[in-house]
Amino acid sequence: MSNAFFQIPEIKNEPVLSYAPGSPEKAAVKKAIAGLKKKQIDIPMVIGGKRVRTKKKVKIRPPHELSHELGTFSKGDKSHVEAAVKAALKAKPEWEAMSWEDRASIFLKAADLLSGPFRARMNAATMLCQSKNIFQAEIDSVAEYCDFLRFNAKFAEEIYAQQPPVNPKAIWNRLEYRALEGFVFAISPFNFTSIAGNLSCAPALMGNTCVWKPAESQIYSAIVIMDLLEAAGLPPGVINLIYVDGPVAGNYIFNHKDFAGLHFTGSTGVFQNLWGTIGKNISNYRSYPRIVGETGGKDFVIAHKSADAKEVATALVRGAFEYQGQKCSAASRAYIPKSLWKKVQKYMLDDLKTIKMGSPEDFTNFVNAVIDERSFDKITNYIHQAKEDPKADIIAGGNSDKSEGYFIEPTIIVAKDPKYRTMCEEIFGPVLTVHVYPDAKFEKTLELVDETSPYALTGAVFAKERTAVNIATEKLKNAAGNYYINDKPTGAVVGQQPFGGARGSGTNDKAGSVLNLYRWVSPRTIKENFNPPTDYRYPFLGEE
Repeated sequence: MSNAFFQIPEIKNEPVLSYAPGSPEKAAVKKAIAGLKKKQIDIPMVIGGKRVRTKKKVKIRPPHELSHELGTFSKGDKSHVEAAVKAALKAKPEWEAMSWEDRASIFLKAADLLSGPFRARMNAATMLCQSKNIFQAEIDSVAEYCDFLRFNAKFAEEIYAQQPPVNPKAIWNRLEYRALEGFVFAISPFNFTSIAGNLSCAPALMGNTCVWKPAESQIYSAIVIMDLLEAAGLPPGVINLIYVDGPVAGNYIFNHKDFAGLHFTGSTGVFQNLWGTIGKNISNYRSYPRIVGETGGKDFVIAHKSADAKEVATALVRGAFEYQGQKCSAASRAYIPKSLWKKVQKYMLDDLKTIKMGSPEDFTNFVNAVIDERSFDKITNYIHQAKEDPKADIIAGGNSDKSEGYFIEPTIIVAKDPKYRTMCEEIFGPVLTVHVYPDAKFEKTLELVDETSPYALTGAVFAKERTAVNIATEKLKNAAGNYYINDKPTGAVVGQQPFGGARGSGTNDKAGSVLNLYRWVSPRTIKENFNPPTDYRYPFLGEE
């Protein structure tokens, strides 16, 4: 039973440490990186609380240092998917029967462990396997993940407190927030360690058990998440971590009668394919599965003639090139008025001259490597095409090298055609395309922003004139689920800017808010009558 007197204290966002020269946190991360690089580890799957290894090993190398081997992971097959589903279903009755306070205490403890003894290790693993500089690793794998764990617990408390009013006529109405009937399948991307953790932890907090398949390029930090959760007291089988190919997992899971929900972050194409598969199998399931997904983006920045050029330039450099543009929220297309363009261009080019690129182990590097060769080849193909196309001019960057790591220079393309390929298609790399428009066509350009992309994840408007801000906000109402005024379109903070978009960008269920957690419960209404009637007759049946 729930303890009516228990209340989670006020939750605050985890502070982001500075990692300044000479700071203790910088020394701790440097030491953790050196320790990880000295040894090669064999990373197991975790099924039913047991570490499972296979004979098939896949090597793990840092994207920025291909000559170094960090270790291997054990590749699974169908039998491991079956075992993970079985373990999740076995753990379900006891886990969902546990009081929500006890479940919440595990994730709250995990947050405290992460912000303390696990901090350096989590940062180091994320820096090495995902090629993030220390600031990008800190705000992701530590601060944001701590925030997910803590705020979700507070949101759960809010949900369980929502009860129907008491009926004065001896009737007790209650709402029971049950876990979904079955298991949840979590599929996580490479680019955010925090998202990888949240996709399984959010449903688990609400009493569900999960099968979790991370991107292969994030496995090195995924095992740190499992170590963290186990250290916090997570029971065996609640979250089961498997490393299998997508079709291998999908062919079994999406045909299982107890499949109850999908929590997904990844590409739009994959998500739409999974949704279609679930739809075809809908009659096979015990209940209608919950489908929650955050997918692609072609995120915009539009500046009005009243905007500050330096503010616009800084937002574009940070928004487009932090973490090599490998954020679904990254600024990818920009619309700049002609009167502002020369200043914006100068400020951006001046900034890019000072940006260093290389290994995240060198804390002076702002840009690091893209995640893998497939991504490298895709991004460079866009750049090479732009170099040959008279409709586009590359004014910065354009060079790349994969001899030692997957390095691509921050690249700015100026497109004469607002529907040029790189203005429309998601690239997921350090490439920003700019279209310069006539000052007088601000409102017409807003319509162009809205109709150019199938996505609607993030976007930003820069303007000093409030009228321009209001016009943009109204015209772009459906163009972005996370909309920014005079700020870059990246960096949503849990508890402050719930994240998610619509259209081709996902189901907009807002990770980092109570809205997401509602998707992982199935309410039951309970009416208890303390004085049941004993006569079927109603007053209207009486004779005159």
